[in-house]
Amino acid sequence: MDSRTPPRRTWASGARFIPGLLTRLVPLILLASLHGCAYSIRNSNLPTYLRTLAIPVFGNNTVEFGLSDDITQSLINGFQADHSLRIAQERDANAALRGTVTAYRNQVFGYTSQERATEYEIVLTVAVTFRDLVKNKDLWKDDALTVRTTYNVVAVGTGTPAKTEADGRRDVIQKLTDRVVSRTVQGW
Repeated sequence: MDSRTPPRRTWASGARFIPGLLTRLVPLILLASLHGCAYSIRNSNLPTYLRTLAIPVFGNNTVEFGLSDDITQSLINGFQADHSLRIAQERDANAALRGTVTAYRNQVFGYTSQERATEYEIVLTVAVTFRDLVKNKDLWKDDALTVRTTYNVVAVGTGTPAKTEADGRRDVIQKLTDRVVSRTVQGW
């Protein structure tokens, strides 16, 4: 090599340094990353014009105090976490989710050999309608949507502590919320 020729620049063992490559790649990488920030996939089978949802307080045909309020709040939280529909007042909403609690049963589900209750089952049934307020039609309706859960009232081994009816009630309401959000957003 001639003493006037600059030495070849390399990054690592044998890799050639290409002048200007970094200055051309950085803007492309930044542009691609910014484009990704504005892009989102709407994982939903909802009509595109439905953006807002009203959830009036559910009716309650049971003797369970506060059940309809707990269900309504859980549904609001579920849709807020899903981000497919924004919660709004009914006058400002594109859709409405209305319902009534028609049955709530807390019944013995498991016994010991001495006939002592160890496990209970909560069965919750609601009538619910998801209505498109823009086209004024029901998108889905179920007059007897039923969910159930069981809970142990005695500790099971060392890993599962005893639960109360309040724990079971929270579980069954969460199952209802998951089912309603899924059916509304994904259509099943």
